[in-house]
Amino acid sequence: MPPASRIAGGALAAYGALGLPLASAALPVYVHLPNLYGGLLGMNLALLGSLLLAARLLDAFVDPLIGVLNDRLQRPRLLAGIGALLLAIGMLLVLNPPQGSTRLGVWLVLALIPVYLGFSLASVSYHAWGALLGEDSHERTRVTASREAFGLAGVVAASVLPTLLAPTLDAGLARFAWLLAAATALATALTLARAPRPLPLARPGPAPRFRIGAIIAPLANAAFRPLFTVFVLNGIASALPATLVLFFITDALALPRHAGVFLAAYFLAGALSLPLWVALSRRIGKPRAWFGAMLASVVAFVGAFVLGPGDALAFGAICVLSGLALGADLALPPALLADVIRDHGEERRAGSYFGLWNFAVKLNLALAAGLALPLLAWLGYQPGAAPTVAPLYYVYCLVPCALKLAAAALLWREFGRSPEVCHA
Repeated sequence: MPPASRIAGGALAAYGALGLPLASAALPVYVHLPNLYGGLLGMNLALLGSLLLAARLLDAFVDPLIGVLNDRLQRPRLLAGIGALLLAIGMLLVLNPPQGSTRLGVWLVLALIPVYLGFSLASVSYHAWGALLGEDSHERTRVTASREAFGLAGVVAASVLPTLLAPTLDAGLARFAWLLAAATALATALTLARAPRPLPLARPGPAPRFRIGAIIAPLANAAFRPLFTVFVLNGIASALPATLVLFFITDALALPRHAGVFLAAYFLAGALSLPLWVALSRRIGKPRAWFGAMLASVVAFVGAFVLGPGDALAFGAICVLSGLALGADLALPPALLADVIRDHGEERRAGSYFGLWNFAVKLNLALAAGLALPLLAWLGYQPGAAPTVAPLYYVYCLVPCALKLAAAALLWREFGRSPEVCHA
């Protein structure tokens, strides 16, 4: 019989299930959407980048408020369910744009409101719920790994299904939106019915109010600040390739029909690597395991700079190798954050911590789209025009590697001598 502190596999899987539709929705929004509206529907890249930057910045600033709302209500299960419903409705709108419309920008902005609001409400609440599960550090890593495993399965589905459901990407994304709505309903029902409920708070305390002090309170935690900084740097390094990968596959490699396979290989490798990173983190500590993953990612990804048209096997290998490192990026940072929350008695503020955490994720993605796309346009890159592809190599390949190395250096400086970040 397993020890009392160990969460049963079925309950762990039930909690992780909601991660599948949340991640499935995130990939089209952050990866396919720039190509759908800018490449296929013909929106001006500078306009598209500006709209995405504005929308994502506004969305990012909502997350800390949702975190405080979670802390005030202490109802993460209810809020996660409401958010999932809003997200499903928004995805139906954003992936079914009116054909031939001259007001694509207006449609995009209005459709993104329920997408971003629903995703924020669901993900912040869902992550805060997960941080309150498990009675020790390794159990919290298992909870995070389960959520990210389902999330990666959802990302793989979102990578391949749009190209399988229809002969064109825009039609495939439209059909995928309906499948996603059904999957969201099923996963939400399973998670709410079968997943473990959050542990009761050891020190109840007063409910946080909607004040600046409540929003930024996690920054007073000396263990959280350096972890948050590393997470931000590493996140920017990941956000740039996520925004530009379809442009690179289409224009640098001239392999647009292979896009789904490349993305699926990347995320499937990440999913398969999760048990490895969970086991390694238990042996050498989460910070050291994450540091090793960062270095491995740079070694794998920098090779994309020398690729050219038709290099399918080489880019596939890069996708697999960098995907193996992805598992650590997904499983270890949230588990480290859960340790910080629990080991410093901050359970009541779990929503605020993940509100700031999600704020960083979205700010990174906003900056990636809002700065990289206009920068590429300014440097002369035009989607579909092979002679203008050179700037894409620098922004897609080299800049992320430099940022990843900076994050790794800071992680080692702050936590390389300690197996766990919570004791920093």
